[in-house]
Amino acid sequence: MKTNTVYTSAWLFIFFSTLLWSAIAPNDALTWLLEALPAIIALIILTFTRKTFPLTTLAYLLILIHAVILMVGAHYTYAEVPLFDALAELMGSERNNYDKLGHFVQGITPAIITREIIIRQDVITSSRWMNFFVICVCLAVSAFYELIEWWIALASGKSADAFLGTQGYIWDTQSDMMFALIGAITALLTLSYLHDRQLSSINRKR
Repeated sequence: MKTNTVYTSAWLFIFFSTLLWSAIAPNDALTWLLEALPAIIALIILTFTRKTFPLTTLAYLLILIHAVILMVGAHYTYAEVPLFDALAELMGSERNNYDKLGHFVQGITPAIITREIIIRQDVITSSRWMNFFVICVCLAVSAFYELIEWWIALASGKSADAFLGTQGYIWDTQSDMMFALIGAITALLTLSYLHDRQLSSINRKR
């Protein structure tokens, strides 16, 4: 119990510290709101489901990492994150690829959350069909996010350029979805064993 309390406190400290830093003088106010909002919504959902459907430590950790990535992008805008500007210069590229990191994690985090719900709710018993369904859900999440970007661009016009972060790349939407797909597959290949162990621990506590 004490370990869980410490973990929760550390999680909340990192989240709110990053959120506060992110909100101070962001590069673009609209972009900050659009990028930080999913992280804030996630926090609200986790708060209401903490007792009724607590997730594994792995799932909470991935959600926190994803939230931090969103809030950093919200502060600088995805096309202007300094570290990735430096990396682009080192690699001789003109494009800041921080958004690709975001979409890669956009595949990893939903993959583990979806996998957890499927296993704990006994939705699918076959591991192969489960993995297929998880990948489909991750692609659906990625596609829906791209639709949201499109709708915001239509509604906001040029003010949405910082949010879209295409940087003139015509295949940006397709590559975003590809990185989410790679992230989902990576999560299933590398994190399933650890995830299963944590799920077993939850089952023993019931």
